[in-house]
This record gives sequence, C-alpha cells and structure tokens, in this order.
Amino acid sequence: MFQIQTLNKISAIGTDRFDTAKYAISDAPAAPDAIMVRSVAMHDMEFGENLLAIARAGAGVNNIPCDKCAEEGIVVFNTPGANANAVKELVIAGLLLSSRKITAAMNWVPSLKDEGDAVGKLVEKGKGQFAGPEIKGKTLGIIGLGAIGALVANAAIALGMKVVGTDPFLSVGAALRLNPAVQVVASKDDVYAAADYISIHVPFNADTKGFIDAAAIEKMKDGVRVLNFARGELVNDADMIAALGSGKVSCYVTDFPNANTIGVEGIIAIPHLGASTPESEDNCAVMAADELIAYLENGNIINSVNYPNAEMNAAGTKVCILHKNVPAIIAPITSAIADAGLNIDNMVNASKKDYAYTMIDVAGDVSDAIVGAIKAIDGVIRVRVIG
Repeated sequence: MFQIQTLNKISAIGTDRFDTAKYAISDAPAAPDAIMVRSVAMHDMEFGENLLAIARAGAGVNNIPCDKCAEEGIVVFNTPGANANAVKELVIAGLLLSSRKITAAMNWVPSLKDEGDAVGKLVEKGKGQFAGPEIKGKTLGIIGLGAIGALVANAAIALGMKVVGTDPFLSVGAALRLNPAVQVVASKDDVYAAADYISIHVPFNADTKGFIDAAAIEKMKDGVRVLNFARGELVNDADMIAALGSGKVSCYVTDFPNANTIGVEGIIAIPHLGASTPESEDNCAVMAADELIAYLENGNIINSVNYPNAEMNAAGTKVCILHKNVPAIIAPITSAIADAGLNIDNMVNASKKDYAYTMIDVAGDVSDAIVGAIKAIDGVIRVRVIG
C-alpha cells in the first residue's frame, strides 16, 4: 500500500481520488511514498529512501528543493493551469484597483462616519481626489503568455484594451489559445515601450530574480501601472519604491506583501489571494492526485518540473529508470536486460536538462539481479519495476 503524506490541508475532492485499497493518506506517515504540499517550505526536510514523488498543489515550486529531489530520484510535480482562472480574475481586479484608486477611496469613506447629513455633500466634494482613467482603449503589456498570462490577455481584449505580450517559450498550444487581437512582440523592451499597464506572469528563478528593476522601469512609459501576481521576488522593491516616489510608476499592485512594501504610498498589497478560491484548491488537488497516481501505479510522468514528461503503455513488465542525462548510458541498461535473456518490446526515453527518464517494456519477469545490475550503472539514480 502506498503511503501519501499531506503537508497542508488538501481539498478532499483531490484526496478522494486515491483508492483506499491501494493508498493510505495521513499528515505523518512513517515512510511516505509520496507527498502532497501547497505552501509548506521543504528545503530543510530530509527525505526517506521510500519517497518517490512530491506533488505541489499549485504552479510555483520555490518551496520545494527541486534540484535536491532530482539528485535523489524524487520526481516533483506541479499543477500548471489548475489555478489559472482564479489568478486571472484577481489580476483583472488588480488592474481596476490600480487605475481607479478604489482602495484609497474606500479607505477615505470611514473618515466621514460622524458627518451626519453632510456625508452626501462631502462625498461629492471629495471624490475628485480619487479620479482615475478607464482601462478601455489603454494598452496592457504582458510578460509571460502561459496559462495565466493568456487568460489575462484574452480577458483584457474582452474589456476593450489593446494587449501586447512577450514570451520566449511560447508554445504552439499557448499561441493558439490567445485571442488573435493579442500582439505578440519579440522582447520585454517592446512591452515596456508600448504598455500603459504591465502584468508579470513568469516563474521565479535565478534568471528572473529582480528583473523589474530601475533599468527596466526606465524603459517603461511615464505613469505606468505594474501588476505582479506571479512572485514577489521578480520585482526589485527598492527600485519600485523609488519609481513610485518620482512618479515614473503610478501604481504597483502586488499579491506578495513584505516589510518593504507594506504602507508605501502607491502600492496596493494583497495578501497572496491569487489562488485562494475553493474552485482553485479543488482543481489543484485533483490534478496533483492524478499525477501521483499516474506515476506511482504506472510510472508515467506528467507535469514534472525536475524530470522529463514521459508516458508509455506496457504490455509486460515496465522497468522505470531515473538517471543522469549523459552519453552512452542507455546501452548498458538495455544490455543488462538482454543479458538476462529478456526481450524489450518497447522503450521510451526522454531528457530534461541534466536528468533523463527511461521506461522499458519487458516481456517476462525482471529479477532483483537485473535491477541490481541496472542500479550499478554509473549515472543511474533510481530503478522501479511495475507490473
């Protein structure tokens, strides 16, 4: 029986997908085969030899030591797109909040509490300080046209905006999901030059850390409004605060408040509500559970962030090998099987940066001796036999 550990509260609609005859789910199993997590930081955790996979019920995986997991043969999954609509809706709300000074106006209203019959007149007198432009006809620039960015782009078109976007990794599928009115441009600089509003939708990594900095902001239009519902670390706080002070940036909306940004004039800080909807939590939990079931029961990898995606239907016994992506490693693996007198009916091999995954459909029983021979090959990290 597989032991599944939940580090956060995971929606029951997801955990209910596990067959109770095959899986036991708890928050503290002795030796988990897989972990489901949302926001718990895992960088200081030690992983047991039993652990095969971690599924993050969400898109971002910065709370998981993905490189360490790859080295130990632990496949890390995320759930891209499962919370995309929830984030899209909040981005649109942020777009309107940034433009119409709604939060400042709402914070001002309680100051009129004791004005009695004069409230109406004071409202009419004071509302002018909160005037802001309509978004219709303005240009929204989107950096990152993945699951969320594409939805934001299409929604903005529906609201009457012009949209320019860029994504160096734009897939054919993602491009097809875009409204034809979205103008895809070559670089971030093209977005900066054209946009009245800019929304960021890129992953956080060493290459993107603080990329919205003074140099980037200088290339933007005067009075630009910037929205960050991706990761707080993508924006250099000090540079953004300076730009707000100079008037270069009119408003910065972030879903990731910190000690630097709280209480700063011109910053609307939302307490990380992007995916905080029951629908999103359900979608993420279901996708995460399905990914774990596919991998644990069949060895198929779908939506992994540290190993390549690979699927294969096997008629016989499936040998699943996680290994380094190095030359001349497949030959000794297949030789170990052939030397035991077994026939290979099918094989799938895929790689992702430094790591690779090979699945071999073998006619016959795979002995412990064969598994041991494969494990002994330099570069092999983990071997599983299914079926």
